[in-house]
Amino acid sequence: MGLHGLLPPAILTQNEQVQSVLTNLYQLDDDLGRYNTMMSLQDRNEKLFYKTVTSHLEYTLPLIYTPTVGKACLNYGMILRRPRGVYITHHDKGHVRSILRNWPEKYVKAVVLTDGERILGLGDLGAHGMGIPIGKLVLYTALGGVHPRFCLPMTIDVGTNNAELLEVNSPRLLWCSISH
Repeated sequence: MGLHGLLPPAILTQNEQVQSVLTNLYQLDDDLGRYNTMMSLQDRNEKLFYKTVTSHLEYTLPLIYTPTVGKACLNYGMILRRPRGVYITHHDKGHVRSILRNWPEKYVKAVVLTDGERILGLGDLGAHGMGIPIGKLVLYTALGGVHPRFCLPMTIDVGTNNAELLEVNSPRLLWCSISH
């Protein structure tokens, strides 16, 4: 495989790796930083992510879902991570089927959909609400046993009436910049 010398000689068990993740989380000052750390772990090492979540539910669930996911949605345009989920906009009329075919898994068993309009009492966050379907599907996997590859987070982005997100120079604006 050509890996000799590219990995450290020590081998950590998965439980030791979980402890390393927890140590890193405990050292962070705020829950949004912990959320970002966990979501980055999900992107890099999904098995370790779910092992950490399922073996420390009481600590990790508030970090990856409510209440922290609300803060993450408010800052979603500034959180750079691997894209997860499907976005459908008003421009996609007549193309929804082809968009759904772009999703790599043909046998989806769980879909969580949002239009981003009422996110955890925070108001209309538009496409920034994608954190909710992603987080909810993490719960489906961690608590319900649905394999993550069978989960599809989806946002129907028909714009937002959130003035802050609609600012022309807003670095936070993602995708559809129309108001409704």
